[in-house]
Parts: sequence; C-alpha cells; structure tokens
Amino acid sequence: MVMVYRGHVRNGKVELDDGVRLPDGSPVDVSLVPERAAPPPPDDDPGPTLYERLKPIIGAAKGLPPDFAHNHDHYIHGTPKKP
Repeated sequence: MVMVYRGHVRNGKVELDDGVRLPDGSPVDVSLVPERAAPPPPDDDPGPTLYERLKPIIGAAKGLPPDFAHNHDHYIHGTPKKP
C-alpha cells in the first residue's frame, strides 16, 4: 500500500506536514511537486464589454430573410427549414 504525505524541505531535511512522524528507517520515495502558480490578481479594468466589442458590426448584415436567426442552418448549410 502506498501512502502519500505532504511536506517541505527545511535545512536540507524533509519535514512532513500535519505532525506526521514515520518510524526511523522507514523506506520512502521523495518526489518534488511543482509549486502551483498563484491565480492572477483581479484586474481593476475588465476592459470593454462584449456589446462594446461587437458594436461596430451590430446591424451590419443587410437584406437577410426575416427568419434568418431561426433558420440560419437552412440558409448557410442547406438543412431543412425549421417550422
């Protein structure tokens, strides 16, 4: 049975977290765990909203059928029209 304990190296020795003590002479494998990157700090400036980014193209398509939003697959790919 493999048991995993977490710890840290201090002064060249491995110290296990949570006060875990192993019997002297216990065989162990030690592997380094990469440090987890801290999440980026919250951005005070979230930037433009989706509406602000798409505003230049809103309403740019002209002459589309009135049911284009509902039946766009029919008009673009030739699938049967939806009722």
